Amino acid sequence: MSLTIATWNINSVRLRLPLALDFLRDYAPDILCLQEIKCPEEHFPYQAFHDAGYPHVTINGQKGYHGVATISRLPIELVERRDFCAKGDTRHLSVSFEAGGKTVLLHNFYVPAGGDEPDPEINWKFRHKLDFVEEMRGVAAGGDEQTASILVGDLNIAPLEHDVWSHRQLLKVVSHTPVETEAFESMRKAGGWVDLMRQAIPEPQKIYTWWSYRAADWAASDRGRRLDHVWSSPNIAGRLTAIEVLKDARGWDRPSDHVPVIARFDL
Repeated sequence: MSLTIATWNINSVRLRLPLALDFLRDYAPDILCLQEIKCPEEHFPYQAFHDAGYPHVTINGQKGYHGVATISRLPIELVERRDFCAKGDTRHLSVSFEAGGKTVLLHNFYVPAGGDEPDPEINWKFRHKLDFVEEMRGVAAGGDEQTASILVGDLNIAPLEHDVWSHRQLLKVVSHTPVETEAFESMRKAGGWVDLMRQAIPEPQKIYTWWSYRAADWAASDRGRRLDHVWSSPNIAGRLTAIEVLKDARGWDRPSDHVPVIARFDL
């Protein structure tokens, strides 16, 4: 069977609901994982997604901040809403579903941004980010004849040299500092995860999924970073058929600063 999973930091699901519905109409993923939904469960626009043909919706949300939602055409079952670092933030959601004869565990993550100062001694937000990444070591890919895992989300770290517009100029900028990138890649490898975006689009090709709102002309300057990721357990990595980064979405009306990433599998 074919399986299509999209991930997108939408930066307020209610504010950008029309964009989300247009995206579902035009690209029709089987599952859409949203981050930074910025609303609690009682204010989530369930009916709009149901009407769009996505009857299965599970969220982990809170008022005004953070939050993740997994929206599916396929039946999904809640596995866990994990409170990483015991902060009470809504930054994780995992569900399971059946596909290609396997039970697939799907993690949806929103890793803390970390603030502006890359020093954990004076910036508690950066300390929290590093602690969060360290705790993610407990999330293993696993995978066998009956099971597989996929992890997606806004992980707020651009780990590789060609994941940013200028490796040299961003070495002291939060999201690409060595302490972050080294911890991030060490965590990914320790968990047995395959970086599917770089499997499909290997370096030295540039990949960006985020462009700052601060840029006067984001397209002309093209100073992007790859902050959004798609990983899988090794046993389905070879089933990936395509990765699509919707760069044009950054130019949509009232856009998020992140764009959707679509992963296609043949299971």
